[in-house]
Amino acid sequence: MTIQKAYLLLENLASKSSNKSEIKIYEKFLDILTKLKERSFSKEEIKLLETELDHLQLDSNPESNKKQYKKALSEFEKFLKDTFSLTSKGYYTKLMGGLGLSFGLLFGVVFLSNLERSLGISLGLIGGMVTGSILGRYKDDEVKKAGNML
Repeated sequence: MTIQKAYLLLENLASKSSNKSEIKIYEKFLDILTKLKERSFSKEEIKLLETELDHLQLDSNPESNKKQYKKALSEFEKFLKDTFSLTSKGYYTKLMGGLGLSFGLLFGVVFLSNLERSLGISLGLIGGMVTGSILGRYKDDEVKKAGNML
């Protein structure tokens, strides 16, 4: 399936759908496809993209299925990240924010336990999330400068 064909299919599904969460998934997919159309790829890379779009089987189900398209979107984003090192906006901010929360909780329990238990955990979570978000934004800026952000 070509990028243009996938774009038209998803655009058609978005216009037919009345479910807001489905429309969000379609619009995110459409945004990625639009940005891919604007990029220049070699013939082999275009062939890889088309093969992956075929593999996702976007046109296999005539009815729109939110779960199927959400899974297809995450698989396609993973494919773009692994194959072309392309990430979506805010990818590293979300990733590092989650890691920051995890390590912040651990830090709060272990090192700030001399404070009241809930206060130590709260401070650890806040500190971890802030630190993770800052590191994630920094990494997102690096990716954007390198031209690998969709």
